[in-house]
Amino acid sequence: MNALLIITLGLAFLYGILMLSYSYGWRRLKTFDPSAHAYTFNTRVSVIIPARDEEQNLPPLLEALQHQSYPANLFEVIVVDDFSEDGTADIVKYFPAANIRLIRMSDHISKTQRLNSYKKKAIELAIGQAEGHLIVTTDADCVMGPKWLETIVKFYETYHPRFIAAPVAYHREDGFFKKLQSLDFMTMQGITGSVAYLQTGTMCNGANLAYEKTAFEEVGGFTGIDMIASGDDMLLMYKIYHAYPDGVMYLKSREAVVRTLPVDTVGGFMQQRIRWSSKADKYEDKRVTRVLVLVYIWNVILVLLALVAVFNPALWSWWLGVLVYKVVIELIFLAPVASFFRKARMLAWFIPGQPFHIIYVVAAGWLGKFGSYEWKGRQVK
Repeated sequence: MNALLIITLGLAFLYGILMLSYSYGWRRLKTFDPSAHAYTFNTRVSVIIPARDEEQNLPPLLEALQHQSYPANLFEVIVVDDFSEDGTADIVKYFPAANIRLIRMSDHISKTQRLNSYKKKAIELAIGQAEGHLIVTTDADCVMGPKWLETIVKFYETYHPRFIAAPVAYHREDGFFKKLQSLDFMTMQGITGSVAYLQTGTMCNGANLAYEKTAFEEVGGFTGIDMIASGDDMLLMYKIYHAYPDGVMYLKSREAVVRTLPVDTVGGFMQQRIRWSSKADKYEDKRVTRVLVLVYIWNVILVLLALVAVFNPALWSWWLGVLVYKVVIELIFLAPVASFFRKARMLAWFIPGQPFHIIYVVAAGWLGKFGSYEWKGRQVK
């Protein structure tokens, strides 16, 4: 019992230092204002969108891309149809825009051919045919504001990074469950920006990335990381970071935010989080791995302490005190992040969501290491 309490106090101290450092990093990270910069109209961009059974989601995304303030003659949109069984290909084929084109994976590989990562293959095929110098990736269920590409290009032409991670947020969070997802996702986005400023790790999200085509080619693309189903974002980011330590940056700008949809069901949510956590021990950037291990053990201890308190009621005051500490230290970090994303009102759901958050972290972390998950209708180990 004493050992458990000592471990809890030690982890609480380390976790507090971690969250306060993240708070410092996010607050110090400078916001990029695109209106204060000009672009030279010479950066050609290729927006790449892998899509599988996305006929419902693609129209609003393609409409958003056609309303970009960046000149249409300077960017192309490449949608890669990943063996869809719905009308995904026809949505792209008949969309009324000259700068949007379709690549069918079925024209390049057999449907019976087994791949470790169809998404990486889709992006690889698109980059092979891309005319742009700057590759920008997003997902088929996303939308963005009209200055999205303009902001990315201005940031690129100002600082000349090799790789840009940009912010992603949920929208249409109707209901308690989707609000919890949004808070959790915002936390990850805040940490992404923070570690970029602190230079203590490399994080990103594939729904909003940009990187030089030459950098992708120079590091060998997805070679060496293609055995993992996901990881087209962070695993690639680290390859480029390893080659160009000063060439990876985070774009903190509201104009650059991409909005995506939360998952509808608890089962779908767990499949998503298991997929994300399955990469934890694959990161070459061990700074990220160490943090993930600390956060996982911290949440495991919180669960263990609650279970022990069931048989020793005197420990409930300990558990409650630790939980209050966790909430306070996380809110110190999350409040300015929520303000950036204009979601401060959602913080009211933060405390009620704590039990769900703790349990899902423990379950998804374990299953990501030892279980399997379903992704786009395919079972993945």
